[in-house]
Amino acid sequence: MSVSHLFVTAVAAPLGGITLAAPAAAHVSAESAAAAVSMSSGRLGASAGALLGLAGVVVGGLALARPASRVGVASGRLGAVLALAAGLIGLALGGLVMVTSDGGVGTGNGLGGAYVAVVVGVISAVLGGLALARARRTDRLTA
Repeated sequence: MSVSHLFVTAVAAPLGGITLAAPAAAHVSAESAAAAVSMSSGRLGASAGALLGLAGVVVGGLALARPASRVGVASGRLGAVLALAAGLIGLALGGLVMVTSDGGVGTGNGLGGAYVAVVVGVISAVLGGLALARARRTDRLTA
């Protein structure tokens, strides 16, 4: 075997191994990408709880910021009750996903979203409770 054939073989062998391994690596990465994009029940429950809690935070903040005499969903007693209910439901959904999750954060079971849902649900419930207390106080003063 000549030196040039030896050189060509030494360069081509690793490249051939890489080109043969590339389709297998692409298949593995495609499977993991599909698993990362799919919505499991944990991810869905945690996302629903977080979005519900976030809506409660918005409504609770508006109920605290607006006076009770203004017309709208997020004002007065109705906004306070909506924020409180949304926060408690978001908190319950997040807690349910936290309890039933198999793996840790980053495994695709929705545990990270459950933590977010619990925190946002607590904030929403607190804002709703504060707004409800203020609505009761203003109702007592006007009656």
